[in-house]
Amino acid sequence: MRMLATLWIVMLAGCAGTPVPTRPSSLEPPDPAAAARVRQEFLHAWHGYKRYAWGHDELKPLSRAPHDWYAGTLLITPVDSLDTMLMMGLEEEAEAARAYIVENLSFDRDISVKNFEITIRLLGGLLSAHQMTGDPRLLAPADDLGRRLLPVFGSPTGMPYMYVNLRTGATRGAVSNPAEIGTLILEFGTLARLTGKAVYYDKPKHALVQLFNRRSSIGLVGESIDVETGEWTRPASHVGAGIDSYYEYLLKCWLLFGDAQCRQMWQESVDALNARVADETPSGLWYGEVDMNSGRRTATEFGALQAFFPAVLVLHGDLDRARRLEASCLSMWTATQIEPDGFDYGAQRPTDLAYPLRPEIIESAWYLNRATGDPAYREMGQRFFDDIVKYCRTEGGYATLANVVTKEQDDAMPSFFLAETLKYLYLLFAEPANVDLRDVVFTTEAHPLRRNR
Repeated sequence: MRMLATLWIVMLAGCAGTPVPTRPSSLEPPDPAAAARVRQEFLHAWHGYKRYAWGHDELKPLSRAPHDWYAGTLLITPVDSLDTMLMMGLEEEAEAARAYIVENLSFDRDISVKNFEITIRLLGGLLSAHQMTGDPRLLAPADDLGRRLLPVFGSPTGMPYMYVNLRTGATRGAVSNPAEIGTLILEFGTLARLTGKAVYYDKPKHALVQLFNRRSSIGLVGESIDVETGEWTRPASHVGAGIDSYYEYLLKCWLLFGDAQCRQMWQESVDALNARVADETPSGLWYGEVDMNSGRRTATEFGALQAFFPAVLVLHGDLDRARRLEASCLSMWTATQIEPDGFDYGAQRPTDLAYPLRPEIIESAWYLNRATGDPAYREMGQRFFDDIVKYCRTEGGYATLANVVTKEQDDAMPSFFLAETLKYLYLLFAEPANVDLRDVVFTTEAHPLRRNR
């Protein structure tokens, strides 16, 4: 397994023709001590899961009990975390998790699941781990899962329903949002490439185009849309929850597959965002909320999820906006010593006091560090890591925060903490010198997928 992981890293060679910034010659060398600390905290969280929730979806770290999303387990934490273990060189843990997944994961269940979450966590996790190990036993369940999810695209518009029954194919949830409609093409498209089944690319691509074609006259999408009628139900436009990764996947569809139509859709979208949603204020650059039709500003609301956008701006090549927006994100973090899920940048106060162990601000720091070589972004990462350890670590693992002011913990450890948050921290301190973002694309759940040469 060590050899396979090394081969995966070596294969990340440069590939011309993308807008991704080249690696600066001044990039800092790895920081082995900091990387080792992150790796150790991953093991602490993983061992807590193994001890108290093995075989289940997630760990409840305060009650030290398992939690399953549905009736029965889909092994969400092991699948979501497997490529992080491979990347960190945790051979023994990764092999045990892989063997358990191969032996026990089954999607033949009479349960109605959320297509978006299952796609980004399970389908993406299986595909990434398959590419990193070459194990066909991880591709087979990915193909099975993809087939069971396809009925979501059966709406009159082709935009997916929110839920599907894995056994019967019954769908529900016609009122959806751009993020859940548009954040499927990387995972399904990779499955199409690996299986030769074009339907896996065609249906999510059609959904993406249908959504884009319903943008307003000023180029913006709203917060909620009916996939049966194609009518918008909430006109608020921003880069936060319900919209965020739609924009991310327009750009990454171009980067991963070379899809020129996606590139065009991204360019038109980012132009509209910079013209209408971006907000230059005395406290810095932010991306707030506007009405999708008029462009009228409706709120000065930002938050932890919006902190993904500097990373996307880096991939777009706009380092100036990326730097300034990440500085704003940092000020949101420092206002309460750890970032709130919602923040009013006009009033400079939190509006949602939760911290669900989100990775986005760390993800953006990593992309900026890679693109600029600026040590300030490693320093940011060190602060993020220290605060997370200080306020979220428990004896049994890591806990989300119910209140960033009082630092009251909540009884949850989402799988993305292992799949994304700790992975991006590790990459920030330890990534190999020959990892090239021009040859690998990370999904919204931080699963690395190889570009087509």
